[in-house]
Amino acid sequence: MLIGELAERTGTSERLLRYYERAGLLRPERLPNGYREYADSDTAVVLRIRALLAAGLPTRIIRQVLPCTTDGAAVQPCPGVLDALRAQLSDLDRRVDKLAAAREVLQETIAGAEARTAPAATPR
Repeated sequence: MLIGELAERTGTSERLLRYYERAGLLRPERLPNGYREYADSDTAVVLRIRALLAAGLPTRIIRQVLPCTTDGAAVQPCPGVLDALRAQLSDLDRRVDKLAAAREVLQETIAGAEARTAPAATPR
C-alpha cells in the first residue's frame, strides 16, 4: 500500500509516517518510481508506535522497543529493553516530582495573592 492509504488506515499524517521512516521506526520498500510501499503489517506497527509515543516514550527508545513487541503490542524481554524502559520510568518519576513541587509553589503563590486581595472582614 502507498503512504496515503497507510495514513488513512492509521489516522496518521503522511508527514509523520515519513518522520517515522527517518527515525528508523518504519522501513517501507521503494518502488521503481521512488514511491514508498508499505506492507499490511505496517498498519499494526504504526499503531504500536503511536501507542508508545502516547505513553511518553521518545523515538530513540521506541526504536529499541519496537522489534520486541508482538502484534498484541506486548513487549518481549529483549536484551536491554527492560533497562531502557526502567530508565524512562525513572525519568518520568523525576519529572513528576518536579512538576508536583512547581504545582505546590504555584498554589501557595495563588493563595497568598488571594489572601492579600480579599476584602477585609468587617467586625459585627
